[in-house]
Amino acid sequence: MERLAANAKISHRDDYDPKPVVKMFGGSAGTWLFTEARPYGDDIELFGLCDPGLGFPEIGYCSLNELLSVKFPPLRLPIERDKFWKPQGTLQEYADAAQANRRIVSLPDAA
Repeated sequence: MERLAANAKISHRDDYDPKPVVKMFGGSAGTWLFTEARPYGDDIELFGLCDPGLGFPEIGYCSLNELLSVKFPPLRLPIERDKFWKPQGTLQEYADAAQANRRIVSLPDAA
């Protein structure tokens, strides 16, 4: 959470194009890549690339409380954090690839 908060503090800079910090997933196709977080009343506002699995990924804001309240049928599985994911590009690179593929996709390994 510290890196997300630190990114929020510098997001106004012209050269700001960070790598996502957190990947979350749920259901059969929902994926979210977040670069920043800031307090928003009793909630946390997250910013990043959001794809609930409907074929229209977009950069925007998401409520942490709303995200955590989602349960996918039939087993009512929650959205989870991918603890083993490592970003391979910037948020804009992921967004460009997601627009072309109509879903968030893995980027080629930078190594």
